[in-house]
Amino acid sequence: MAAYRPNVVGIGVQAIVGLALLALSGCGMPISGPRGEAFEFAATSRLSADDSKPLPYCLVQVTPRVVDVVNRHRERLAGQFSDRQGPATVQIGIGDVLTVTLFESAAGGLFFPIEGGLRNGNFLTLPNQIVDNKGDITIPYAGPIRAAGHTPQEIQTEIVDALKNRALEPQAVVTVVERRNAMISVLGEVNAAVRFPASSSGERVLDAISRAGGLRDHGQDTWVMVDRNHKVAVAPFEALVYEPANNIYVRAQDVVYVYKEPQTFLAFGATGKQGQVQFEAWRLTLAEGLAKAGGLLDDRAEPGWVFLYRSERQKVAQELGAKCAVTDGPYVPVIYEIDLRSPPSMFLATQFPMRNKDVIYTSNARSVEGTKFMNYVRLFNATLQDPINTAIAAYALKAAIHGTSSSAVLLGGTPVH
Repeated sequence: MAAYRPNVVGIGVQAIVGLALLALSGCGMPISGPRGEAFEFAATSRLSADDSKPLPYCLVQVTPRVVDVVNRHRERLAGQFSDRQGPATVQIGIGDVLTVTLFESAAGGLFFPIEGGLRNGNFLTLPNQIVDNKGDITIPYAGPIRAAGHTPQEIQTEIVDALKNRALEPQAVVTVVERRNAMISVLGEVNAAVRFPASSSGERVLDAISRAGGLRDHGQDTWVMVDRNHKVAVAPFEALVYEPANNIYVRAQDVVYVYKEPQTFLAFGATGKQGQVQFEAWRLTLAEGLAKAGGLLDDRAEPGWVFLYRSERQKVAQELGAKCAVTDGPYVPVIYEIDLRSPPSMFLATQFPMRNKDVIYTSNARSVEGTKFMNYVRLFNATLQDPINTAIAAYALKAAIHGTSSSAVLLGGTPVH
């Protein structure tokens, strides 16, 4: 009977050397994203030998100045429109309906002859006047009077100037019966969409939403868009409530659109929870986002390599001092880097605002790669030992069946008789 001893040691050494070479080559080790060194390398290199070719993204270290710039460019209504005054003067427009009352100081004038008999006063109310497509109304003996773009007081002055040489000390009173031009519209996730006339007393965005019956649902996932003369500004609904400066006055022809959009961000890397995470609030900071993602894993995460991916507007990138614009379009890909090993960085993380569709990535620590390598060695060794142990067990069983000593199968690597 002959038995053979496999050269397990030689095979194991070869396997370990192979795995080491694999690890050193940087290939084959599972990882959930780029290592921290990759960001720094890419930020100081080019995509090609052509120095005129821009970087693929901007790498920005989070500092107090960066936090200030990002906070100033949050989605808000305050400061987005050049008109920041109080209630606006509402002017007459085409289609508005006016009523005009004319007065004379005594009978015997243009409108009230002496023989007219008793009357309550020397005044005459004309039929309602609709501002025509030219922007005019018509007054007897005065002809067309310009109304569009004027206030009732200005129209009164024009009527008096047109009649003063024909009537006895004429006076006029102009009243708006119905506004059809200076309207404000409220649409979207409100209980009753409405279109109502602007008033001289002024109304704010929340007043306009109240006219529409309020919100259909709670406000944490609700956004408010104001469209004014084709310029659009957007803000979370609760920003209007908790930051009164955003509750701006609405103007004639404004469109207020209310819509729902749950805010989410993605978490990858060495965090407790990976995947899509909901804000569940109208605003969220980076520190709160990391907490919602389960925090950093003690056995994997490198606190100095926490990154936030975001598409920033060109204007913001310029203010950040990022000299790596990669597109002529309105947005620039920016990666914010924060070192949470530094105590002050924790305060910055509580002030840095998250934005909808942000991506948080936490890189693995360097030591994790060594741990992964050793686990691979153990796994490979176990994989190698399993068939050997199975073969030994088979020979032992066979020896037991034939009544020979099982130790014979374990002797040397050459046949033993």
